[in-house]
Amino acid sequence: MLSILNALPAQAGSQRSRLPGWLAHRFGPWLLLLALFGLFSLGIRLALLLKTGAQAEPTPLHLLQIFLLGSYFDLAAASYLFLPLALWLFALPDRLYRWPPLRWLWLAGFALWLFLLLFSAAAEWTFWEEFGSRFNFIAVDYLLYTHEVIGNIRESYPVGAILAGLATAALLISLALRHAWWASLQAPSHYRGRAPWLLVLCALPLLSFYTVDARQKALSDNRYVNALSGNGVYEFFAAAYNNELDYPSFYRTLPLDQAFARLRRQLPTPHSPLASTNPHDLTRLVAYPEPEQHLNVVLISVESLSADFMARFGNTQGLTPNLDSLARQGLLFTRLYANGTRTVRGLESLALSVPPTPGQSIVKRPQHAGLFSLGQVFASKGYAARYLYGGYGYFDNMNAFFSANGYQVVDRSAIPAVRIHHENIWGVADEDLFSQALDEADAAYQAGKPSFMHIMTTSNHRPFTYPDGRIDIPSHSGRAGGVKYSDWAIGDFIARARQKPWFDDTVFLIVADHCASSAGKSDLPLNRYHIPALIYSPKHVAPAEFDRLASQMDLAPTLLGLLRFRYTSRFLGYDLFDLQPGRERAFIGTYQDLGFLRGERLVKLDARHGAQLLKPNEQDGSAQPAPPDPELLADAISWYQATAWAYGHGGLRWQGG
Repeated sequence: MLSILNALPAQAGSQRSRLPGWLAHRFGPWLLLLALFGLFSLGIRLALLLKTGAQAEPTPLHLLQIFLLGSYFDLAAASYLFLPLALWLFALPDRLYRWPPLRWLWLAGFALWLFLLLFSAAAEWTFWEEFGSRFNFIAVDYLLYTHEVIGNIRESYPVGAILAGLATAALLISLALRHAWWASLQAPSHYRGRAPWLLVLCALPLLSFYTVDARQKALSDNRYVNALSGNGVYEFFAAAYNNELDYPSFYRTLPLDQAFARLRRQLPTPHSPLASTNPHDLTRLVAYPEPEQHLNVVLISVESLSADFMARFGNTQGLTPNLDSLARQGLLFTRLYANGTRTVRGLESLALSVPPTPGQSIVKRPQHAGLFSLGQVFASKGYAARYLYGGYGYFDNMNAFFSANGYQVVDRSAIPAVRIHHENIWGVADEDLFSQALDEADAAYQAGKPSFMHIMTTSNHRPFTYPDGRIDIPSHSGRAGGVKYSDWAIGDFIARARQKPWFDDTVFLIVADHCASSAGKSDLPLNRYHIPALIYSPKHVAPAEFDRLASQMDLAPTLLGLLRFRYTSRFLGYDLFDLQPGRERAFIGTYQDLGFLRGERLVKLDARHGAQLLKPNEQDGSAQPAPPDPELLADAISWYQATAWAYGHGGLRWQGG
């Protein structure tokens, strides 16, 4: 049998004349993989373009950028990806390289490479479906949580069938191209002849490192065009390399004293003046004439709850009947914008009341402990302050962050098995998390302590599974079911809480952590940051709508303002009811682009020291250039620059409230 297998390449020799000459060379396999990589990259780029459709505005100029610049990034990615193969091809002695039994190991290696390329293409497709982007910082971040992420994929897709299909395709392609792969075995090679090839193939990644930058693809005003111009493999490693961004190194700055002076002028409100004359101090003294109200507080951050899921904002599917009802009975914020596009950004904003930081969220940074937080303020007032999460809190560093900033963490491990009606890879069903929350509130009430709970839901997340019979949309059928079930669980929680003796003295704040989708026509599509927030407390908050521009980071000080708390604040958000009209602003951002919204203009700061003034469209997410405004630009820079400096120099740390 072995003799037959060994004879196959010899038979292939008769086809040698039909094979291109560049394959009959020691580095022929490298060139073959480069060609296949370019072909696969072109295929996934074309598939994503067709999927995106008209949103990519496929003009001739856009198509030229997508495919020409895309090839440039493909080559850069291949230079890194295939460097180990180049080293192996150079190092292997000629006699061993041409040893007949080794050719089958070579073919197996070829099949494995093909499988990985196909797998990468399939992964890019699913990532684009979820985020409307090539691989980015989120993909890198998810690698740290393989249990949850792989579990989510297994529960969302027929993974076994997909992997089997990819493996079969890789095997068939490798067999079809076996003669091309084996062609290099026919050509004797010496180290002297291989050395120039190695120098070139080693120089390519070095050249790419110094001359190719993922930001070079940002040539168009259309974000989809820029994303399609990239290469997923290259984007992945570029995001891993740039996971933290030092503000002064990457962004537009002012002289530091000027940045602080501007921010110090923007921070005070009538009941929160600056605490000192120190030019680098952002601390304020918050005091109201009325007595403090030590009411219980339940803050529910709802996974991926875009504003446009609610009827109040135009939805006609009837997905949020309970939230719509609570909005009519409570205080609804109609122009509130999330800080970011991930849960950690929402948690950062709600707990710390800071603008979005470039790069990694503070929640996941090493210097995340001992900060001025909402939990610390409540704990200083004698509250039982807790963070409740239906999954395991090691995910996204939640346990470490919240426990180091004044909260007691209650996660999946604290929820008794007998109580769980359903769970998936992200955690227990929202209704089971709320049952645990009721127990926690009861315990605080019995101990005679006011209660503050921040509850983070998980059910409105792929794979969108939940207990049967709760709503009229079957489990595991998509986003609409996830939204409607989360709404049902919140309504059920409020109904059960209404029976409790502590209900009348409780304030409920319900807000999204971020929108369901972050993709849009521009880099910072405003419609993909619009989230709902409502405060419900029938005995203490009258029904109303707050229609002024507001930021997610304003909710913590606004909540404390409703309670008339006196405290020394290092929050950078406003009590919205203590803010003079005309001073409203909001912050939106990705891990690289930072946005500052005031009035009808958006300042976008990017990591190339760039700045743009835009007029955003709140309906479709597009943005048009706006006339220059040096004062608005300087104000935007001052918020981000001074915040970054304060965080790095202890200016946002807890000092006793």
